[in-house]
Amino acid sequence: MQTLNLIAGEWVGAPTGATFPVTDPATDDVVAEVPRGGAEHARAAIDAAAAALPGWRALTAADRARPLRRLAELMVEQRERLARLMTREQGKPLAEARGEIDYAASFIEHAAEEGKRVLGEVIPASRPGQRIVVLRQPVGVVAAITPWNFPAAMITRKLGPALAAGCTIVVKPAEQTPLSALALGELSIDAGIPRGVINIVTGDAAAIGEAIFADARVRKVSFTGSTEVGRKLMVAAAPNVVRLSLELGGHAPFLVFDDADVDAAVTGAIKSKFRNAGQTCICPNRFFVQDGVYDEFVGKLAKQLQTMVLGSGLDDAVSIGPLIDDDAVAKVRDHIEDARARGAIVRTGGEIVRPGPGLTARFCRPTLLEGVDASMKLSVEETFGPVAPVRRFSSEAQAIELANASPFGLASYFYTRDASRLWRVAERLEYGIVGANDGAPSTAQAPFGGVKTSGFGREGGHHVMHEYLDVKYVSIGITEPNA
Repeated sequence: MQTLNLIAGEWVGAPTGATFPVTDPATDDVVAEVPRGGAEHARAAIDAAAAALPGWRALTAADRARPLRRLAELMVEQRERLARLMTREQGKPLAEARGEIDYAASFIEHAAEEGKRVLGEVIPASRPGQRIVVLRQPVGVVAAITPWNFPAAMITRKLGPALAAGCTIVVKPAEQTPLSALALGELSIDAGIPRGVINIVTGDAAAIGEAIFADARVRKVSFTGSTEVGRKLMVAAAPNVVRLSLELGGHAPFLVFDDADVDAAVTGAIKSKFRNAGQTCICPNRFFVQDGVYDEFVGKLAKQLQTMVLGSGLDDAVSIGPLIDDDAVAKVRDHIEDARARGAIVRTGGEIVRPGPGLTARFCRPTLLEGVDASMKLSVEETFGPVAPVRRFSSEAQAIELANASPFGLASYFYTRDASRLWRVAERLEYGIVGANDGAPSTAQAPFGGVKTSGFGREGGHHVMHEYLDVKYVSIGITEPNA
């Protein structure tokens, strides 16, 4: 297990020797101590990335692709080790952690190939003797600020395209889950990625972030996290006019129409809502079910939730791991209690429990709430826990109105077997991602991102490459040779 910061190809501790613990949220066991880096480490990492930039961007796309593909291969080869490390620091069940490693590797692999398809343009000129050429060139040094809920995939879907485009990168992982990031750094060295191309700094988020935005050599920052922090980063980016990609908070609706395949909808709800104990930006927070199938859907979903097993993610029988920390527990408890106080009925779950000896009280039983209305906190705030509040609707127009009644616009879901309705609803939902009869739409080859207060920019597909490329217009004047 690597526990030091990666700067210019070297493993270094904090200048003061200060560290902070990484703990297992299921047990509170200390997994490791990592450096409490700050502005000095951040500046050193930017220095390293800037020094490595000329050589890395000068390589052909194919030459950059080779070590990237090798990194993806090493991740898959070491899936079990990486998954266990992730489960220990983040808490998700091993099956989910293994799946995340494969998912994370797919972003690297896909970006390596997309880098070869970055094309320029030749545009018809407006006058004789002129030629118009458009070049796409790497933006330069990039910083990635990543969250704790997907500690490998949220890095690789930024790192892969940034490196494939010819940029170098400084990664600031979440304090709760730095070990997965450091493990990826270790594998990047084994893969042959040159020194300084990837730099990883753990520690004081405010100090590191301030140093990143203060340095004019950092031309792009990609952030995944809350809308509140995203707004602060927009202010911080203003002095140096730093380009941003922001994947921010979500409040996804999940619509089930009368003509839906109810069993498929229940399966999709389990997959999208209860993965990672409901701690995902794109998981549904508001369930709207049409009158004709409401009782069937709620009954079948409640039955499935009652079979889910809570416990340490290291136990292969477990399907729901812990919430990440005590603040997360407090928020989930507050949302459930507020809903109850305002008239909601707990169909199943609703308790915060300690599911076994040696485990913390950070486990929430999968919860299904009925009688929910717009006055409740969980109707307007992202819960980030395994809580499914369900409301009825009667018409398609009402469902779309309820779904769009949010300042967020990241992901949305709906289930129907009517082909015309599928198109109508998909077009009218005000979200960057729509899962139509699909509870797990995210994939490396498709664009991922939101609208409204859920941010801007896209990750995945060929769209992500443009996030790390500048467009340069070259107007060339030519003359004819003398006769």
